[in-house]
Order: sequence, then structure tokens, then C-alpha cells
Amino acid sequence: MPDVRDALMIGKRSDGKLVRRPLSPHLQVYKPQVSSSTSIINRMTGIALSVGLILMVWWLVAAASGPKSFAVAQGFIGSPIGLILMFGWTLSLWYHFFNGIRHLLWDMGWGFEIKTSHQTALVVVAATAVMTVICWIIGLAVWL
Repeated sequence: MPDVRDALMIGKRSDGKLVRRPLSPHLQVYKPQVSSSTSIINRMTGIALSVGLILMVWWLVAAASGPKSFAVAQGFIGSPIGLILMFGWTLSLWYHFFNGIRHLLWDMGWGFEIKTSHQTALVVVAATAVMTVICWIIGLAVWL
């Protein structure tokens, strides 16, 4: 039985001659790089922000629904699981924000050099960590 992938590898040149096209290598071939890692993390934080938004909408609806509903939502968000989710949401928010600024700089044509790209990736990670910690210090100081 012929392999289906063989049919995908056959193509025609502009003169009509049949040629064998290469297949893309699998992920195991690639080595992790700063640019690919930051891109993947940016997509993951976008998903995390969407999930976190569901939690925030629940909290807002509960606040509008009355004291009992709000107490349930606030109890979950104040629980260890809720705090972990909120920490992840805060981390995702700051990462997505700073990486978005990095992408805006790319849109203006700045930062495509490998050295600059690696430096801005490190700046994004550092700024994310700093702002997440600052938010949680302020938030916990106000809450407690």
C-alpha cells in the first residue's frame, strides 16, 4: 500500500515536469529559540487572558446579583486555587502587554536584528516579572 505522504510530495514545475517536494520537518528537529518561545508564550497568554476574563465576568455578575452571589465568587477567588488563577492571569496580562509593545515596535520596523530581538525578549520577561510582583504587593497590601 503506498504511503499517502508520497502523493503530497509530488508537484509540477511551471514547465510541467514532475518534481518531489520536501516535507516540513517535525517539531523534534527544531531547537527552541528566543523568538519562537516568545511567540508561543504570547499565544498561551492570550488564551489565559480569555479564561481569566471568564473568571472576572463571573465576579462582576456576582457583584451585581447580590451579597450571596458575591460572597461565593469572592470566596472562590480568595481561595488558594483562585489566587493561583489570578496570579497566572496577572502574569499573562503583563506579558501580553509588554510583548504587544514589542510587536508594535516591530510593526514600525525596529528590533528585527537578532541581538535586539533577544534583548527585547529579555526586557519583556523582566518587565513582566517586575510588574506582576508590584501588582501583587499592592493588591495584597490593600486586601489584607
